[in-house]
Amino acid sequence: MIIAPSILAADFAHMAKELCEIEKAGADWVHLDVMDGHFVPNLTFGAPVIKKYRTYTSLPFDVHLMISNPDDYIEDFIDAGADIITVHIETLKNPKQTLGKIRSLGAKAGLSLNPDTNIEKIKPYINLCDVILIMTVNPGFGGQSFMYEQLEKIKILRKWLDTEKLSTIIEVDGGINHKTIQLAEQAGATAFVAGSAIFNGNYANNIKSLRNKDFIK
Repeated sequence: MIIAPSILAADFAHMAKELCEIEKAGADWVHLDVMDGHFVPNLTFGAPVIKKYRTYTSLPFDVHLMISNPDDYIEDFIDAGADIITVHIETLKNPKQTLGKIRSLGAKAGLSLNPDTNIEKIKPYINLCDVILIMTVNPGFGGQSFMYEQLEKIKILRKWLDTEKLSTIIEVDGGINHKTIQLAEQAGATAFVAGSAIFNGNYANNIKSLRNKDFIK
């Protein structure tokens, strides 16, 4: 089980401390949501900010590009320290080319889809992905409720990957807490993005609780 705290829920005024704290607390990845105010109705940060963050932790940077025209910025984010770059199928003219470019530049390639996008749209490209990210909320803002109907997508994707004997990671982002993480894991997910479920309270206890359903603070 990979736990990837979403820094959207962190204290942006003290990000150096926050990054150090989640590493000490047992996080596996750091999830960084890049939003452009165009593909999604919110703005966050870009490659220069991520480059600064990179100096404060050795954890893998899981960079989720919720932006239009991601091909124009892939090199910038890899230069900034991204270990994984996930792009949205809805934004791509040539998914095979984009995923290949990410991998050729030394990062792991991820593909994501919005809740209203049919899972069949990504099927031709699953063998080109290191990660596939299923959005279980509409992208753009943190703190939304988990969309239970997206569990079916995870189950379908798990069957495809198992049939093809692919080791691709299924990541889930949106509304993850102590209840929904169990459902997503049972459906076949192996990596989980969590915001408020980690950053509200004791980070180490919260991460242990997400990993171990019987853990009591």
